[in-house]
Amino acid sequence: MEHAPLSQLEQRLMAHLQLLYPTLDHKELARQCLATFFLDPATESPRPHRNLWDQSDVMLITYADTLRKKGEAPLETLHNFVKSKLACCISAVHLLPFFPYSSDDGFSVMDYTTVNPSSGNWDHVSSLSEDFKVMGDLVINHCSSRSMWFENYKAGVEPGASFFYEADPNADLSAVVRPRTSPLLREVKTQNGEKHVWCTFSHDQVDLNFENPDVLIEFLRIIRLYLEKGIRWFRLDAVAFLWKIPGTTCINLPQTHEMIRLLRLMIEHYAPEAVIITETNIPNQENLTYFGNANEAHLIYNFSLPPLLINSLVTGNCNHLKQWLMSMPPAQQGTTYLNFIASHDGIGLRPTEGLLSEWELETLINTMKRFGGKLSSRTTPKGEAKPYEINISLWDALSGSAHQGPDQWQFARFLCAAGVMMALEGVPAFYIHSLFGTENDFERVDNTGHFRSINRHIWDMDELDHALNTPTHHQKVFNSVTNLLKVRRAQPAFHPNATQYILHMGENLFAFWRQSLDRRQSLFAVYNMTDQPQHFNLSELNLIATDIWTDLVSEQVYEDHLGKVTLMPYQFVWLANKKGKIKDD
Repeated sequence: MEHAPLSQLEQRLMAHLQLLYPTLDHKELARQCLATFFLDPATESPRPHRNLWDQSDVMLITYADTLRKKGEAPLETLHNFVKSKLACCISAVHLLPFFPYSSDDGFSVMDYTTVNPSSGNWDHVSSLSEDFKVMGDLVINHCSSRSMWFENYKAGVEPGASFFYEADPNADLSAVVRPRTSPLLREVKTQNGEKHVWCTFSHDQVDLNFENPDVLIEFLRIIRLYLEKGIRWFRLDAVAFLWKIPGTTCINLPQTHEMIRLLRLMIEHYAPEAVIITETNIPNQENLTYFGNANEAHLIYNFSLPPLLINSLVTGNCNHLKQWLMSMPPAQQGTTYLNFIASHDGIGLRPTEGLLSEWELETLINTMKRFGGKLSSRTTPKGEAKPYEINISLWDALSGSAHQGPDQWQFARFLCAAGVMMALEGVPAFYIHSLFGTENDFERVDNTGHFRSINRHIWDMDELDHALNTPTHHQKVFNSVTNLLKVRRAQPAFHPNATQYILHMGENLFAFWRQSLDRRQSLFAVYNMTDQPQHFNLSELNLIATDIWTDLVSEQVYEDHLGKVTLMPYQFVWLANKKGKIKDD
């Protein structure tokens, strides 16, 4: 009996499975994967190198329950706020984990298939996805020690009995790269005796064992559920640690990259408009590998941007920021960067490795501590504690300079940071608190005992409405950032894949040139990174003499192409030869 030839999808899927599970029946496993995902083997492959975004794409990062209103599900409150206040300036919402959890504000998932009842339900998520692109977290490396899977693991029953990664406590695990200082292994009493499970992050977050294909099948089921509920962007949380081989660093292993390629293959065949983002808070060169050959992540987080940009603004010297960006390869079509300067976590310091000297890093840490920041550490393979991240709100991080301390330029410095992020190659992502200028929440740190809580404030909706409708710095930040975003979204030169060249204008002025994909719009972005006025001549920018150049920020027209421009502390200009049409609210 002749068998039908394998489809292209089946062949590609089997190739990934063969590398991940060399001893198994790849054809049968491929059949299982496709059946779990409800995929017809004959499904056509989407065209490669498609840009699934443009200059209008701006992401909001938020917890499901950051905004709370009495008598209303937080997800509903969030949807109402985003729809009424932010529809003009964002296109996508990253909902941080909204599932039942036991710790780490959601990243210790107890049940991947339900919405935390205190936040809402799946209907709220689906409703949000009808108005905005929604990015969900796939917490793929680990789950809660209070999950049903782990309870089953201890009882020796499936699903769960074989879902977790075990290790020999006597094995040499000294090479393992860790983001934490807690012991790597946790001793657990099970029905089958005493075991030691692998915990990359905390003893409440037990690592899953993807060497077992049943774990892969379970996650395909979870991903399909998310797709059915309207989620189209997927953030692969802590994915760099996914595959473990004792005796290695257990980070960025070839099998991890292979697994990402497999997940992308499945997801984009189910939904060709879907997007995968890898969350890999690691040194820059390692981070870049997650693009693969435009067949892994569509977007990678620009993890070096937050520490380098903040460092530039508090020191008044942009050399490191400039040198780093000059070393960054333009993203291939179909891939781009996710730019951010604040998140639910802290300012990661691993991405500064090889970019800032020890002395410069120490200066940055001490400055952030002066502004109320906290320092979290990790353990190196040699057992040493090393700075891992600074925990601080962006508003307070930019409250002054390294040499003067707090000053009167906090708002200007804050807006300058936002202006840089918006204009760089890639998709800008704003943590919700960066839209409000939310301050350090020391009370929340005291209540939770965790430094990261400093930047995870919960806003009462009535209090937020009052803050945004009265003359406060919250109102000033919100109005200025959202107005700037409206301008940004209208400019073809700000397409995430538009050309970018870094300009040399000294250590105090940060500048770059963007050009739209059709080459019609040119835009020069120039920023004063200091607390003193700075001057430059327009002749340095090589403006096209026959064009009329307008600063899109102030709307000032520059007719003298050889004239001198003075930028006040932290002032910036977006000089463009054409103005994109800004949509009305």
